[in-house]
Amino acid sequence: MVSLLEATTDVATDVLAAVPAAAPRRSPSPALLALLEQKFGERFSRSAAVLLQHGTDESAYPPAPPDAVVFVTGTDEVAFVVQACARERVPVIAFGAGSSVEGHLLAIQGGVCIDFTQMNAVLAIRPEDMTATVQAGVTRSQLNAALADSGFFFSVDPGADATIGGMAATAASGTNTVRYGTMRDNVRSLTVVTAGGEVLRTASDARKSSAGYNLTQLYCGSEGTLGLITEATVRLHPRPEITAAAIVHFPSVRAAVDCVIQAVQAGVSLARAEMLDALTIRAINAHSQLSMAEQPTLCLEFGGGQAQVDEQAEWVREIAAECGGGEFQWATRQEDRSRLWTPRHHAYFAVLQLRAGSRCLTTDACVPISALAECIEETEADIAAHGLLAPVFGHVGDGNFHCLVLVDPDDRAEVEAAEAFSQRLVRRALRHGGTSTGEHGVGLHKIGYLLEEHGEAAVAVMRSIKRALDPLDILNPGKVIAARA
Repeated sequence: MVSLLEATTDVATDVLAAVPAAAPRRSPSPALLALLEQKFGERFSRSAAVLLQHGTDESAYPPAPPDAVVFVTGTDEVAFVVQACARERVPVIAFGAGSSVEGHLLAIQGGVCIDFTQMNAVLAIRPEDMTATVQAGVTRSQLNAALADSGFFFSVDPGADATIGGMAATAASGTNTVRYGTMRDNVRSLTVVTAGGEVLRTASDARKSSAGYNLTQLYCGSEGTLGLITEATVRLHPRPEITAAAIVHFPSVRAAVDCVIQAVQAGVSLARAEMLDALTIRAINAHSQLSMAEQPTLCLEFGGGQAQVDEQAEWVREIAAECGGGEFQWATRQEDRSRLWTPRHHAYFAVLQLRAGSRCLTTDACVPISALAECIEETEADIAAHGLLAPVFGHVGDGNFHCLVLVDPDDRAEVEAAEAFSQRLVRRALRHGGTSTGEHGVGLHKIGYLLEEHGEAAVAVMRSIKRALDPLDILNPGKVIAARA
């Protein structure tokens, strides 16, 4: 039988072959499959449709389905699966919302996928400590719904309704990062199942500690390659007394970015600062049936007391005017703010509709704020010089921006041109003192840049950590870093 992976196009297979994916498939034995089916019953599946779903993400890679999927409901069940797979050296891949864009969840060596969507309980909300503890499958919207009457909210908003476990595993960030920080700043402790099936908690409930190594930060951003996150205690923030959102158009992307840079450098406490270029606005207009001016646009949000919001807004209004910005369109009511922000959250899917049948290669450059305008300007020139269809938008308040390169997956030349552009963009970001990935993670696609970004000594340490914590190389193998040089 031809596998789903083998049945993909030659072009897509060539792209996948460019990453460390050539290791042999390590499928579970009939005995292991029987054990899992006996243990989990209807929560164990080998259905072709289920396997395909769990071997497909939002990346440009072709599907790479696992051999089986287990739907878990608690940490003990995760430990059971990992222990069983470890006995046969069978890979284990975690699955949350399936919204990753760098191939994180693709079972390139086969194995068992652990689906966390049924681990979706909010275990504790502690307003007095400003924390909440949740199972890994809780999504950000579920957590904020549970916090609705508490006076607090969970701040990290990557756009997609991702799971808390997945967000911790990729060190996600998003639209609120400029004020509230990334997942690394908002995770207090984690419950983790190790490669041997043991359960550990990375930190206590104290707000700080000097006891031992910082295991929380080690697992946050490890993309399921060092351990499987099953619970997370996250930081909460007080809901602002007043929240005001605004959009403002600019004559150029450079002008919009300069406005944000000047505001940040002046100490304005922006809650959100998103930039969308004219092509992105065109896509959003078509997707959401809007009629916004097709110009580079900033989506801004301010929060705090009324006087504070008024002062911040007036300050940014003056800066925007100096940068050539137009009139501010304001929204203070929740429904009006949602009307402004929902299209931004749908930008990825809106952009895909610019070209029917296309696939999207998503970039994720992040540079120091001082280098942002120059880096984006150079990137726009690169897009124009190579005739690419690539909208640009991002969280410019923290130096992070994305280009979504639309290609025909069956056109080898287009795929190669998009990948070449992605490589140039990463190296441009590194040249400006930035990183190959601000928030999407390494997954499959960014492995080749770790050495350039961190150097041989640092990568050697990372590889040593992987070997020590996952000596059998069963945890999401082939992602982030190869277990062997």
